[in-house]
Amino acid sequence: MSEVLQELVTQLSLEKIEENLFRGQSQDLGWGTVYGGQVLGQALSAAVQTVPDDRFVHSLHAYFLRPGDVSRPIIYDVDRIRDGGSFTTRRVVAIQKGRPIFNMAASFQHDEEGFDHQDEMPDAPAPESLMSASDRAAKFANRLPEFLQAQALADRPFKIRAVEPLDDPIAPTAGKPESMHWLKADGELDDDPSLHRFLLAYASDFEFLITSMRPHGVTWLTPGMQVASIDHAMWFHRPFRVDDWLLHVVHSQSASGARGVVRGRIFDRQGNLVASTAQEGLIRRRSRG
Repeated sequence: MSEVLQELVTQLSLEKIEENLFRGQSQDLGWGTVYGGQVLGQALSAAVQTVPDDRFVHSLHAYFLRPGDVSRPIIYDVDRIRDGGSFTTRRVVAIQKGRPIFNMAASFQHDEEGFDHQDEMPDAPAPESLMSASDRAAKFANRLPEFLQAQALADRPFKIRAVEPLDDPIAPTAGKPESMHWLKADGELDDDPSLHRFLLAYASDFEFLITSMRPHGVTWLTPGMQVASIDHAMWFHRPFRVDDWLLHVVHSQSASGARGVVRGRIFDRQGNLVASTAQEGLIRRRSRG
C-alpha cells in the first residue's frame, strides 16, 4: 500500500470524541481546501460507526455548503434519525469553525435476496493499455501556475486512467458530454466492505463534474473558470473492491444557469454494475481570461 493511501485509510477511520461525535483530519492535495470526496468518505465512516454491523449503506445524498480548511480538523455530528426493521437512516453534519461545511443523509439495509437486473457495461480498453493520469499530468505541468505544478505531480491514493483523455487540460477541444475512466486504489486493502465503500465515495468525485464542461471547451484549469461541487449522490448496488480496477462511465445530460449535472455508472472488470453516481456543480465563467 502506498504511503498516501495508508494516510487516507487512517484519516477515514476518524477519532470518536463523544457519542455520535467524530473528528477527522484532512489530506492536503495541494488545493488549500478540503477535497470533496474526502468529506464524503469521512461522513460515511462516521455514520457507519453508529449503525449495526449487519447493515450496509445502499445510498447517500449530500450537499457541499462551504469550502473546508485542510489545516483544521473536521467535526462530524451524526443524528440517528431512524432504526427500522429493515432500514437504518443517519444524517451527518460536518463542522469547521462552528459552521456546517457539508451535510449528508445515508440509508443502510441488511442483506436481502430480490430481483436482479442491470445496465450493460460499455466497451472500454483495458486500464493497462492506457496512460496514467500522473504521466499525463507530467506532460503539461510546466504550463500551469507554479502553485499548481506541485499539485499536478503529487502522489495520489488512487490510480486513474482516462479512456479518452482531454487533448489539452487547459483549453481542450469541445466534445461530447461523456467520459470514462478506470480507477483503482494504489495498494492492497483489507477485506472490510465498509472501507471499500468509504474509498469509492472518496474516489467518485474524481474526473466527474468536468464532463459537463466538455461540450464548451473548458475545464477547471481554464482561466476565468469557477468550478465547485454543489451536491453528490451515490447508490451502492453490488459488492466490489476498490483495490481492483473499476470503470466510471459518466454522462452530463444538462448544463444551464451556471450549473452542470452529471450521472455515472461504476462497473467492475467483470461487468457488474456496482454503484451509480450523480452530481450537480457550479461551472461559472467569470471572464474569458
